Amino acid sequence: MHNSLRALSLAALATVVVATGSACSDSETDSAAVQLPAAPAEQQLAGACPATVVVQLQWEPETDSGPIFGLLGPGYHVDSDNNKVTGPLVVDGKDTGVKLEIRAGGPAIGFQTVPSQMYVDSSITLGLTHSEHAIAAAGKQPIVAVTTLLKGSPQMLMWDPKTHPDWHGIADIGKAGVPVVVSQGQLYPDWLVSRGLLHAGQIDNSYDNGPSRFVADPSFAQQGFANSEPYVYEHEVQAWNKPVGYQLLRDVGYEGYARTVNVRKDKLNELRPCLLKLVPMIQRATAQFRADPAHVNEVVVDVVAKSANFTPYSAGQAAFGSKTLIDSGLIGPDADGVIGSFDEARVQRVIDEFAPILRKGGANVPAGLSARDLVDKEFLDTAVTAG
Repeated sequence: MHNSLRALSLAALATVVVATGSACSDSETDSAAVQLPAAPAEQQLAGACPATVVVQLQWEPETDSGPIFGLLGPGYHVDSDNNKVTGPLVVDGKDTGVKLEIRAGGPAIGFQTVPSQMYVDSSITLGLTHSEHAIAAAGKQPIVAVTTLLKGSPQMLMWDPKTHPDWHGIADIGKAGVPVVVSQGQLYPDWLVSRGLLHAGQIDNSYDNGPSRFVADPSFAQQGFANSEPYVYEHEVQAWNKPVGYQLLRDVGYEGYARTVNVRKDKLNELRPCLLKLVPMIQRATAQFRADPAHVNEVVVDVVAKSANFTPYSAGQAAFGSKTLIDSGLIGPDADGVIGSFDEARVQRVIDEFAPILRKGGANVPAGLSARDLVDKEFLDTAVTAG
Protein backbone atom coordinates (compact mmCIF):
# COMPACT_ATOMS: atom_id res chain seq x y z
CA MET A 1 0.00 0.00 0.00
CA HIS A 2 1.05 3.56 -0.63
CA ASN A 3 3.43 4.87 2.01
CA SER A 4 1.57 8.19 2.17
CA LEU A 5 -1.19 6.38 4.05
CA ARG A 6 1.16 5.64 6.93
CA ALA A 7 0.83 9.10 8.42
CA LEU A 8 2.23 8.00 11.78
CA SER A 9 5.96 7.48 11.71
CA LEU A 10 7.21 4.35 13.43
CA ALA A 11 8.63 6.50 16.22
CA ALA A 12 5.38 8.38 16.71
CA LEU A 13 3.39 5.15 16.62
CA ALA A 14 5.62 3.60 19.26
CA THR A 15 5.17 6.68 21.44
CA VAL A 16 1.39 6.53 21.13
CA VAL A 17 1.24 2.81 21.90
CA VAL A 18 3.50 3.12 24.95
CA ALA A 19 1.61 6.15 26.24
CA THR A 20 -1.73 4.43 25.75
CA GLY A 21 -0.69 1.33 27.59
CA SER A 22 0.86 3.17 30.52
CA ALA A 23 -1.91 5.71 30.89
CA CYS A 24 -4.79 3.26 31.17
CA SER A 25 -3.83 0.86 33.90
CA ASP A 26 -6.96 1.50 35.98
CA SER A 27 -10.36 1.60 34.32
CA GLU A 28 -12.05 2.94 37.45
CA THR A 29 -9.95 6.10 37.83
CA ASP A 30 -9.06 8.85 35.42
CA SER A 31 -5.96 8.12 33.39
CA ALA A 32 -2.86 10.18 33.88
CA ALA A 33 -2.80 13.25 31.70
CA VAL A 34 -0.77 12.84 28.54
CA GLN A 35 0.75 15.90 26.91
CA LEU A 36 0.11 15.78 23.19
CA PRO A 37 1.24 18.20 20.51
CA ALA A 38 -1.56 20.31 19.09
CA ALA A 39 -2.90 19.51 15.65
CA PRO A 40 -2.44 22.26 13.04
CA ALA A 41 -5.04 25.02 12.92
CA GLU A 42 -6.94 23.48 10.00
CA GLN A 43 -7.39 20.28 12.02
CA GLN A 44 -8.48 21.95 15.24
CA LEU A 45 -12.06 20.87 16.00
CA ALA A 46 -12.69 23.08 19.05
CA GLY A 47 -15.43 25.55 18.18
CA ALA A 48 -16.47 23.64 15.07
CA CYS A 49 -17.46 20.38 16.83
CA PRO A 50 -19.06 19.60 20.17
CA ALA A 51 -16.55 19.66 23.04
CA THR A 52 -17.04 15.89 23.20
CA VAL A 53 -17.73 14.07 19.92
CA VAL A 54 -19.90 11.10 20.93
CA VAL A 55 -19.90 8.03 18.67
CA GLN A 56 -22.50 5.30 19.21
CA LEU A 57 -21.34 1.84 18.12
CA GLN A 58 -23.68 -0.93 16.94
CA TRP A 59 -22.05 -3.46 19.27
CA GLU A 60 -19.17 -3.70 21.69
CA PRO A 61 -15.72 -2.40 20.69
CA GLU A 62 -14.24 -4.52 17.88
CA THR A 63 -11.91 -3.76 15.00
CA ASP A 64 -14.75 -3.51 12.46
CA SER A 65 -15.18 -0.05 14.00
CA GLY A 66 -11.40 0.30 13.97
CA PRO A 67 -10.98 3.69 12.28
CA ILE A 68 -12.97 5.35 15.09
CA PHE A 69 -10.54 3.88 17.63
CA GLY A 70 -7.73 5.17 15.43
CA LEU A 71 -8.87 8.67 16.43
CA LEU A 72 -8.74 7.87 20.17
CA GLY A 73 -5.61 9.33 21.67
CA PRO A 74 -3.49 8.17 24.63
CA GLY A 75 -4.70 8.98 28.10
CA TYR A 76 -8.17 7.58 27.42
CA HIS A 77 -10.41 6.43 30.26
CA VAL A 78 -12.67 3.36 30.18
CA ASP A 79 -15.91 3.82 32.14
CA SER A 80 -17.05 0.27 32.84
CA ASP A 81 -20.29 1.32 34.52
CA ASN A 82 -21.43 3.25 31.46
CA ASN A 83 -19.83 1.05 28.75
CA LYS A 84 -17.84 3.84 27.14
CA VAL A 85 -14.31 5.10 26.60
CA THR A 86 -13.31 8.76 26.49
CA GLY A 87 -10.06 10.39 25.46
CA PRO A 88 -8.57 13.10 23.28
CA LEU A 89 -9.63 13.05 19.64
CA VAL A 90 -6.34 12.92 17.78
CA VAL A 91 -5.21 12.99 14.18
CA ASP A 92 -1.74 11.62 13.45
CA GLY A 93 -1.11 11.61 17.21
CA LYS A 94 -1.94 15.31 17.61
CA ASP A 95 -4.70 16.77 19.77
CA THR A 96 -7.60 18.35 17.85
CA GLY A 97 -8.87 20.19 20.95
CA VAL A 98 -11.98 18.06 21.60
CA LYS A 99 -12.72 14.78 23.34
CA LEU A 100 -13.86 11.56 21.68
CA GLU A 101 -16.36 9.38 23.52
CA ILE A 102 -17.07 5.94 22.06
CA ARG A 103 -20.15 4.17 23.45
CA ALA A 104 -20.89 0.46 23.17
CA GLY A 105 -24.13 -0.70 21.56
CA GLY A 106 -26.00 -4.01 21.64
CA PRO A 107 -26.61 -5.06 25.26
CA ALA A 108 -25.28 -1.71 26.52
CA ILE A 109 -28.29 0.09 24.97
CA GLY A 110 -30.84 -2.67 25.50
CA PHE A 111 -30.39 -3.94 21.94
CA GLN A 112 -31.97 -0.77 20.53
CA THR A 113 -31.07 0.11 16.96
CA VAL A 114 -28.56 2.92 16.59
CA PRO A 115 -31.02 5.27 14.80
CA SER A 116 -33.47 4.78 17.68
CA GLN A 117 -30.76 5.48 20.26
CA MET A 118 -29.69 8.63 18.39
CA TYR A 119 -33.22 10.01 18.71
CA VAL A 120 -33.52 8.99 22.38
CA ASP A 121 -30.17 10.56 23.33
CA SER A 122 -29.44 13.88 21.64
CA SER A 123 -25.86 13.95 22.97
CA ILE A 124 -24.84 11.40 20.30
CA THR A 125 -22.94 13.11 17.48
CA LEU A 126 -22.36 10.13 15.17
CA GLY A 127 -23.94 6.69 15.03
CA LEU A 128 -22.77 3.58 13.18
CA THR A 129 -25.31 1.37 11.43
CA HIS A 130 -26.13 -0.79 8.38
CA SER A 131 -27.89 0.48 5.25
CA GLU A 132 -31.10 -1.45 5.85
CA HIS A 133 -31.49 -0.08 9.38
CA ALA A 134 -31.23 3.46 8.01
CA ILE A 135 -33.95 2.61 5.48
CA ALA A 136 -36.18 1.18 8.21
CA ALA A 137 -35.70 4.34 10.31
CA ALA A 138 -36.20 6.82 7.46
CA GLY A 139 -39.84 7.56 8.23
CA LYS A 140 -39.62 8.37 11.94
CA GLN A 141 -35.91 8.59 12.84
CA PRO A 142 -34.15 9.77 9.66
CA ILE A 143 -30.36 9.69 9.63
CA VAL A 144 -27.83 10.65 6.98
CA ALA A 145 -24.55 8.82 6.35
CA VAL A 146 -21.58 11.14 5.82
CA THR A 147 -18.95 8.42 5.33
CA THR A 148 -18.58 4.67 5.91
CA LEU A 149 -15.95 2.61 7.70
CA LEU A 150 -16.63 -0.52 5.63
CA LYS A 151 -17.51 -0.64 1.95
CA GLY A 152 -18.99 -4.14 2.29
CA SER A 153 -20.65 -6.18 5.00
CA PRO A 154 -18.89 -8.98 6.90
CA GLN A 155 -22.27 -10.53 7.77
CA MET A 156 -22.48 -14.23 6.93
CA LEU A 157 -24.28 -17.48 7.62
CA MET A 158 -22.18 -20.30 9.07
CA TRP A 159 -22.49 -24.07 9.44
CA ASP A 160 -20.59 -27.18 10.48
CA PRO A 161 -18.80 -28.61 7.42
CA LYS A 162 -18.62 -32.07 9.05
CA THR A 163 -22.39 -32.23 9.62
CA HIS A 164 -23.13 -30.74 6.21
CA PRO A 165 -20.29 -31.71 3.86
CA ASP A 166 -22.53 -31.03 0.85
CA TRP A 167 -23.15 -27.38 1.77
CA HIS A 168 -21.14 -24.83 -0.18
CA GLY A 169 -23.21 -21.73 0.41
CA ILE A 170 -26.42 -20.10 1.60
CA ALA A 171 -28.50 -21.57 -1.23
CA ASP A 172 -27.67 -25.06 0.08
CA ILE A 173 -28.96 -24.07 3.52
CA GLY A 174 -32.23 -23.03 1.90
CA LYS A 175 -32.56 -26.30 0.01
CA ALA A 176 -31.92 -28.28 3.20
CA GLY A 177 -34.77 -26.52 5.01
CA VAL A 178 -32.97 -26.47 8.39
CA PRO A 179 -33.42 -23.64 10.91
CA VAL A 180 -31.35 -20.50 10.40
CA VAL A 181 -30.72 -19.02 13.84
CA VAL A 182 -30.35 -15.22 13.95
CA SER A 183 -30.74 -12.55 16.62
CA GLN A 184 -33.86 -10.42 16.93
CA GLY A 185 -33.90 -7.26 14.89
CA GLN A 186 -31.89 -8.58 11.94
CA LEU A 187 -33.44 -7.43 8.67
CA TYR A 188 -31.41 -9.38 6.11
CA PRO A 189 -33.10 -12.77 6.72
CA ASP A 190 -36.30 -11.44 5.11
CA TRP A 191 -34.19 -10.23 2.20
CA LEU A 192 -32.72 -13.74 1.81
CA VAL A 193 -36.28 -15.10 1.78
CA SER A 194 -37.34 -12.53 -0.83
CA ARG A 195 -34.43 -13.65 -3.03
CA GLY A 196 -35.55 -17.27 -2.80
CA LEU A 197 -32.37 -18.31 -0.98
CA LEU A 198 -34.16 -19.25 2.24
CA HIS A 199 -37.73 -20.12 3.22
CA ALA A 200 -39.64 -18.00 5.74
CA GLY A 201 -40.24 -21.02 7.96
CA GLN A 202 -36.49 -21.51 8.42
CA ILE A 203 -35.90 -18.22 10.22
CA ASP A 204 -35.40 -18.63 13.99
CA ASN A 205 -34.92 -15.30 15.80
CA SER A 206 -33.73 -16.76 19.10
CA TYR A 207 -29.94 -16.41 18.76
CA ASP A 208 -28.41 -15.19 22.04
CA ASN A 209 -24.92 -14.53 20.61
CA GLY A 210 -23.46 -17.48 22.53
CA PRO A 211 -21.87 -20.64 21.04
CA SER A 212 -23.38 -23.29 23.32
CA ARG A 213 -26.42 -24.15 21.19
CA PHE A 214 -24.39 -24.56 17.99
CA VAL A 215 -21.74 -26.62 19.78
CA ALA A 216 -24.37 -28.94 21.27
CA ASP A 217 -26.29 -29.44 18.00
CA PRO A 218 -24.63 -28.16 14.79
CA SER A 219 -27.47 -29.31 12.56
CA PHE A 220 -28.68 -25.75 11.90
CA ALA A 221 -27.15 -22.65 10.30
CA GLN A 222 -26.30 -19.57 12.32
CA GLN A 223 -25.59 -15.90 11.76
CA GLY A 224 -22.09 -14.55 12.17
CA PHE A 225 -19.48 -12.09 10.97
CA ALA A 226 -16.52 -13.17 8.85
CA ASN A 227 -14.18 -11.07 11.00
CA SER A 228 -15.21 -12.80 14.23
CA GLU A 229 -16.89 -16.22 14.45
CA PRO A 230 -14.52 -18.21 12.17
CA TYR A 231 -11.61 -17.33 14.48
CA VAL A 232 -13.51 -17.58 17.76
CA TYR A 233 -15.01 -21.00 17.04
CA GLU A 234 -11.73 -22.47 15.80
CA HIS A 235 -9.42 -21.00 18.43
CA GLU A 236 -11.38 -19.84 21.48
CA VAL A 237 -14.48 -22.04 21.86
CA GLN A 238 -12.72 -25.01 23.39
CA ALA A 239 -15.76 -27.28 23.06
CA TRP A 240 -15.64 -26.72 19.28
CA ASN A 241 -12.03 -25.95 18.34
CA LYS A 242 -12.32 -26.53 14.59
CA PRO A 243 -13.22 -24.57 11.46
CA VAL A 244 -16.73 -23.59 10.45
CA GLY A 245 -18.09 -23.25 6.92
CA TYR A 246 -19.60 -19.93 5.91
CA GLN A 247 -20.64 -17.65 3.08
CA LEU A 248 -20.80 -13.86 3.10
CA LEU A 249 -24.12 -12.21 2.32
CA ARG A 250 -22.13 -10.05 -0.09
CA ASP A 251 -21.45 -13.13 -2.17
CA VAL A 252 -25.16 -13.79 -2.75
CA GLY A 253 -25.94 -10.23 -3.84
CA TYR A 254 -26.31 -8.25 -0.62
CA GLU A 255 -25.04 -4.73 -1.41
CA GLY A 256 -25.72 -2.91 1.85
CA TYR A 257 -22.99 -0.86 3.49
CA ALA A 258 -21.85 -1.73 7.01
CA ARG A 259 -20.61 0.64 9.70
CA THR A 260 -21.93 3.73 7.97
CA VAL A 261 -21.19 6.91 9.96
CA ASN A 262 -24.41 8.86 10.44
CA VAL A 263 -25.84 12.06 11.88
CA ARG A 264 -29.46 12.80 12.65
CA LYS A 265 -30.99 14.45 9.60
CA ASP A 266 -32.31 17.34 11.71
CA LYS A 267 -28.77 18.03 12.98
CA LEU A 268 -26.99 18.01 9.62
CA ASN A 269 -26.85 21.80 9.19
CA GLU A 270 -25.87 22.38 12.81
CA LEU A 271 -23.00 19.88 12.51
CA ARG A 272 -21.87 20.99 9.04
CA PRO A 273 -18.82 23.01 10.25
CA CYS A 274 -17.75 19.99 12.31
CA LEU A 275 -18.31 17.45 9.57
CA LEU A 276 -16.28 19.44 7.05
CA LYS A 277 -13.22 18.86 9.25
CA LEU A 278 -14.07 15.57 10.97
CA VAL A 279 -15.19 13.43 8.03
CA PRO A 280 -11.81 13.68 6.23
CA MET A 281 -10.14 12.69 9.52
CA ILE A 282 -12.31 9.57 9.68
CA GLN A 283 -11.44 8.81 6.06
CA ARG A 284 -7.71 9.13 6.76
CA ALA A 285 -8.06 6.98 9.89
CA THR A 286 -9.76 4.36 7.69
CA ALA A 287 -6.92 4.52 5.17
CA GLN A 288 -4.32 4.22 7.94
CA PHE A 289 -6.16 1.26 9.49
CA ARG A 290 -6.26 -0.45 6.11
CA ALA A 291 -2.53 0.16 5.61
CA ASP A 292 -1.54 -1.08 9.06
CA PRO A 293 -4.15 -2.06 11.70
CA ALA A 294 -1.65 -2.95 14.46
CA HIS A 295 -2.10 0.18 16.58
CA VAL A 296 -5.91 0.05 16.41
CA ASN A 297 -5.85 -3.65 17.27
CA GLU A 298 -3.89 -2.86 20.45
CA VAL A 299 -6.21 -0.03 21.47
CA VAL A 300 -9.41 -2.07 20.98
CA VAL A 301 -8.02 -5.06 22.91
CA ASP A 302 -6.92 -2.75 25.72
CA VAL A 303 -10.28 -0.96 25.92
CA VAL A 304 -12.20 -4.24 26.08
CA ALA A 305 -9.84 -5.66 28.73
CA LYS A 306 -10.55 -2.70 30.98
CA SER A 307 -14.28 -3.39 31.26
CA ALA A 308 -15.77 -6.46 32.92
CA ASN A 309 -18.98 -5.80 30.98
CA PHE A 310 -17.46 -6.41 27.55
CA THR A 311 -17.14 -9.83 25.93
CA PRO A 312 -13.44 -10.81 26.00
CA TYR A 313 -11.65 -9.77 22.81
CA SER A 314 -8.23 -11.31 22.32
CA ALA A 315 -5.25 -9.96 20.42
CA GLY A 316 -5.57 -12.97 18.10
CA GLN A 317 -9.19 -12.19 17.32
CA ALA A 318 -8.40 -8.51 16.74
CA ALA A 319 -5.58 -9.34 14.32
CA PHE A 320 -7.70 -11.94 12.50
CA GLY A 321 -10.68 -9.60 12.28
CA SER A 322 -8.70 -6.70 10.85
CA LYS A 323 -6.85 -8.92 8.37
CA THR A 324 -10.13 -10.46 7.20
CA LEU A 325 -11.73 -7.06 6.60
CA ILE A 326 -8.70 -5.90 4.63
CA ASP A 327 -7.98 -9.09 2.68
CA SER A 328 -11.66 -9.62 1.80
CA GLY A 329 -11.92 -6.13 0.34
CA LEU A 330 -14.56 -5.13 2.89
CA ILE A 331 -12.65 -1.97 3.76
CA GLY A 332 -11.19 0.27 1.09
CA PRO A 333 -12.03 2.70 -1.70
CA ASP A 334 -15.44 2.67 -3.33
CA ALA A 335 -16.14 2.68 -7.07
CA ASP A 336 -14.97 6.30 -7.33
CA GLY A 337 -11.61 5.39 -5.77
CA VAL A 338 -12.29 7.37 -2.58
CA ILE A 339 -11.97 5.81 0.89
CA GLY A 340 -15.22 6.11 2.85
CA SER A 341 -17.30 7.08 -0.17
CA PHE A 342 -20.63 5.74 -1.39
CA ASP A 343 -21.93 4.48 -4.72
CA GLU A 344 -25.33 6.18 -4.86
CA ALA A 345 -26.63 3.77 -7.52
CA ARG A 346 -25.80 0.90 -5.20
CA VAL A 347 -27.53 2.64 -2.26
CA GLN A 348 -30.62 3.08 -4.44
CA ARG A 349 -30.63 -0.63 -5.30
CA VAL A 350 -30.53 -1.46 -1.59
CA ILE A 351 -33.47 0.90 -0.98
CA ASP A 352 -35.44 -0.62 -3.86
CA GLU A 353 -34.87 -4.14 -2.53
CA PHE A 354 -35.42 -3.50 1.18
CA ALA A 355 -38.21 -0.90 1.17
CA PRO A 356 -41.01 -3.33 0.13
CA ILE A 357 -39.75 -5.94 2.61
CA LEU A 358 -39.61 -3.42 5.45
CA ARG A 359 -43.02 -1.94 4.65
CA LYS A 360 -44.49 -5.43 4.69
CA GLY A 361 -43.00 -5.82 8.17
CA GLY A 362 -44.65 -2.59 9.34
CA ALA A 363 -41.82 -0.07 8.92
CA ASN A 364 -42.73 3.45 7.83
CA VAL A 365 -40.48 3.74 4.77
CA PRO A 366 -41.33 6.98 2.91
CA ALA A 367 -42.50 6.66 -0.68
CA GLY A 368 -39.86 7.80 -3.12
CA LEU A 369 -36.99 7.40 -0.66
CA SER A 370 -33.77 7.99 -2.57
CA ALA A 371 -30.04 7.51 -2.07
CA ARG A 372 -29.65 11.26 -1.56
CA ASP A 373 -31.95 10.97 1.48
CA LEU A 374 -29.61 8.44 3.11
CA VAL A 375 -26.10 9.54 2.12
CA ASP A 376 -24.40 12.92 1.77
CA LYS A 377 -21.01 12.98 0.04
CA GLU A 378 -20.37 16.72 0.45
CA PHE A 379 -17.99 16.27 3.41
CA LEU A 380 -15.74 13.66 1.79
CA ASP A 381 -12.14 14.49 0.92
CA THR A 382 -11.75 13.00 -2.55
CA ALA A 383 -7.96 13.03 -2.13
CA VAL A 384 -8.15 10.19 0.42
CA THR A 385 -7.58 7.20 -1.83
CA ALA A 386 -5.83 3.85 -1.62
CA GLY A 387 -2.98 4.81 -3.90
